[in-house]
Amino acid sequence: MIHISRFFLLASLLLLPLRLSASLTHRLDSLLADTLLAHSEVGLIVYDLDDDTLLYSYQADKLYRPASIQKVMTAVTALEELGPDHSFNTTLYHTGTITPDSLLKGNLYVVGGFDPLLNHLDMEAFAQSVAQSGIRHIEGGLIGNAALKDSLKWGSGWCWDDGMPILTPLLSERTDSFLVHLRRALLVQGVTVADTTDTLVAQAPDSLLTQIAVCRRPLTQIMDRMMKKSDNLHAEAVFYQLAAFYAKRPYATARDGARMISRLIRQVGHQPTRYSMADGSGVSLYNYLSPRLMADVLRHAYRHPAIYRHLKQALPVAGIDGTLKNRMKRTPAYRRVFAKTGTLTGVTSLAGYAIAPNGHTLAFVIINQNILTPRPARAWQDKVCTTLCQ
Repeated sequence: MIHISRFFLLASLLLLPLRLSASLTHRLDSLLADTLLAHSEVGLIVYDLDDDTLLYSYQADKLYRPASIQKVMTAVTALEELGPDHSFNTTLYHTGTITPDSLLKGNLYVVGGFDPLLNHLDMEAFAQSVAQSGIRHIEGGLIGNAALKDSLKWGSGWCWDDGMPILTPLLSERTDSFLVHLRRALLVQGVTVADTTDTLVAQAPDSLLTQIAVCRRPLTQIMDRMMKKSDNLHAEAVFYQLAAFYAKRPYATARDGARMISRLIRQVGHQPTRYSMADGSGVSLYNYLSPRLMADVLRHAYRHPAIYRHLKQALPVAGIDGTLKNRMKRTPAYRRVFAKTGTLTGVTSLAGYAIAPNGHTLAFVIINQNILTPRPARAWQDKVCTTLCQ
């Protein structure tokens, strides 16, 4: 009798995942009957990452505009290719020599690293470093090198009325005003600049450069705001770091950044030519991917603990922070969903991880398309997440 009881117990345990999967399938099928989907499209896919099992798929191979879940592609590629210890470096040099009476017989020269967090405090620190190096007067001027990326100020496929920030490697307070702000900070420190013309160049000068200071910003710090707040400028900064890493030459392009993401697409078993990667933020109307591709990227991240740890920390948490702060509160998904949101005109998306009732980690992707307003789609996505967590 004992052996028979053990047999039935073991059989029940083995059949439990199948029962749970069947129950989940039934509940998700019922959500597809929502009137929202009578006049719109949705792609949905769910994986159990602990069992490495596909739990559910609906129109998961169709192509959709991802909106800001494109940032997941950018983040995973950056963690994979650049590594979490990568930094965005903005470096200040001088040319020429410093005379005993504190005159710099040369120029100040700054190389932009596309740091979207540079602000007045960093300008003050740069100016203080100049003063501390013994410079009180600059015979030349201020020269900026913005050649990390090409000269295009906006992304391909961006709409003119999106209100997007200008893309430049020399940022200050999220504007194209680095040299202006540096000049002001120098004056506060009592450092005067003779040449009032600010100059941008593509290459380092022929004369010897002497480093004065460098501002290093870790990738993980920039990625945190990029994911939690869905900051498009931060995403494009990461994207062009990838572009520069790929190109290894001045004036890296969006195409170079897309080639880096294509490496990831191949690595997870997909053909890059089937998709379109136009930018790093998801703002472009030219981005197209499938829910299955995104799910496979999430699976890839989960299988690599160093990537998964940093990605999960950066993702908004349901009911707690970021763009999910006010969603899924007082539901089983509260604190149990870690996901990136996405919104464009006609598109609302959600992709990330959920904790199932049995403790397993699920990867899921939801892309609602052809919707007039995002609120009903978000409510439907929240129902899906609640279903995954209960």
